[in-house]
Amino acid sequence: MIRRRSKLPPRTQLRLLEHFAAGTTARTAADLIGVNKDTAMLFYHKLRETITVRIADESPFGGEVEIDESYFGGYRKGKRGRGAAGKTVVFGILKRGGKVYTAVPADLKRATLLPIIRQKVEPDSLVITDGLNVYDTLDAEGFAHERVRHETTLVEYRANGRAAHINGIENFWSQAKRHLRKYNGVPKGHFELFLKECEWRFNYGPPRELLRTLHRWTVI
Repeated sequence: MIRRRSKLPPRTQLRLLEHFAAGTTARTAADLIGVNKDTAMLFYHKLRETITVRIADESPFGGEVEIDESYFGGYRKGKRGRGAAGKTVVFGILKRGGKVYTAVPADLKRATLLPIIRQKVEPDSLVITDGLNVYDTLDAEGFAHERVRHETTLVEYRANGRAAHINGIENFWSQAKRHLRKYNGVPKGHFELFLKECEWRFNYGPPRELLRTLHRWTVI
């Protein structure tokens, strides 16, 4: 457990916690509260460090699980998505109706992703993925495996009539990118902290619940 103390007055810390939970940027919070922007940015940075550590050891996912990869970064001309230059690759696992887990892998090779999947997904879970060939051996790894074909506009259905899709994890990617866009660029060295903040926001509920979590995890 990481619990950080700050030299800021308790009232200032409480207001910064409220703005962070609400999704206000550090610069805007500093202006509203009347503190130096660097002070607010450092406070936010420490909160992201705490969040990253606290959510690291959450239990593996079971049941129906969606797995997908995405690319984050500013707008660039040319190729988009897989293989686009200057983007950061992100890997995600989502339990349907539950939480999401994210990682920033070195690459999308099977030797890199399979250890993450084994660690975060319970055996015998139903894993739904896109057509990336690194997932070809998931059946042999002890998971039930379904693929979603993005190249078709037809909705695919299983024998039980339920649609096969990875809409849940794709919805998380959209939410995360929308949240990060307000910063007009995230320092590459701190990107994972910002990503874990997005994961925490998705998993822990509306701003009121996020604020309660921050109160439990920090000392004022």
